[in-house]
Amino acid sequence: MADLKTRYLGLEIKNPVIAGACDLSTNIDNLKRMEEAGAAAIVYKSLFEEQVHLENLEFFEQRTEYEERNAEMTTLFPAPGSDQSSPEKHLMRLRQAKESVSIPVIASLNALYDETWIDYALKIEQSGVDAIELNFYSVPEKFVKDHTETEQKQIKTLSAVRSAVKIPVSVKLSPFYTNPLRFFSDLDKAGADGLVLFNRLFQPDIDTETQQHAFPYNLSNPEDKRLPLRFAGLLYGNIDASICSNSGIFNGKDVIKMLLAGADCVQVVSTLYLNQIEVITSMVREIESWMDSNGYSTVDSFRGKLSKKKSGNELPYRRAQYIDFMMSTSEILKKYRII
Repeated sequence: MADLKTRYLGLEIKNPVIAGACDLSTNIDNLKRMEEAGAAAIVYKSLFEEQVHLENLEFFEQRTEYEERNAEMTTLFPAPGSDQSSPEKHLMRLRQAKESVSIPVIASLNALYDETWIDYALKIEQSGVDAIELNFYSVPEKFVKDHTETEQKQIKTLSAVRSAVKIPVSVKLSPFYTNPLRFFSDLDKAGADGLVLFNRLFQPDIDTETQQHAFPYNLSNPEDKRLPLRFAGLLYGNIDASICSNSGIFNGKDVIKMLLAGADCVQVVSTLYLNQIEVITSMVREIESWMDSNGYSTVDSFRGKLSKKKSGNELPYRRAQYIDFMMSTSEILKKYRII
């Protein structure tokens, strides 16, 4: 029988399927379902410092709304802590999550300032989790910002957190960098234990009926896996950090593709919402069955087989446009049943 064990962030995990950060993880019953379904690890929902500040500001405004009125109205104040979001509450739930399952629990963090990145990371480490995932992203909004400023700031943040804590530290990234491969290599040299590719970022929409901005749910689709697959294949054998693919991974076959490209493991979220948490069981079984039928006894025996470094075929990793011998017009028309 195939052995699905692999390593991520220096941790041995029982298979390559990790439940990614999402609201599902805030429910203890869901965490137990994830473990029972076969998840190798769980990334707990992110602590966003920006959200903490926003919710605390709203709470402050509620508390002070009537303070200039007569004392008889003080009962209108919200009870202290009733709706307040705080890092302490998040850390308490994080500890509960860790205690509720036996598989590794990874905390996800996105802070705003150098000091709070370190402060929160230290507090998260004290909760007993197995690793920290730094949630890095930058929204393009300033024309005057130098193209290297964001990268240097994120490398500095990673180095500071890595020096402050003893548990493994990974970084969850977007693909939107001037030269992603160089930047990912710099993060590796700065001490990243793992790279998660890629962060699924919110993108705004517009409702043409109301002529207002809309905020739709942003689940991935199967086609989204191609970008992390490309980068897994490019990074394999060139960095020391673990490679974890994310986005567009819905079934066991998708996981196998990522492993063949060079990923150590994957994170899944959208498929948990669309196909229920128990889809993890079928994913793991599909990987195991495929390994048995192809004579692979371990994940390492085929991991990276189709990477740029091992496959000897650079074309899939070099082309960015369709060319005639890759897909003809007739093949496209047949694929979409136009002819």
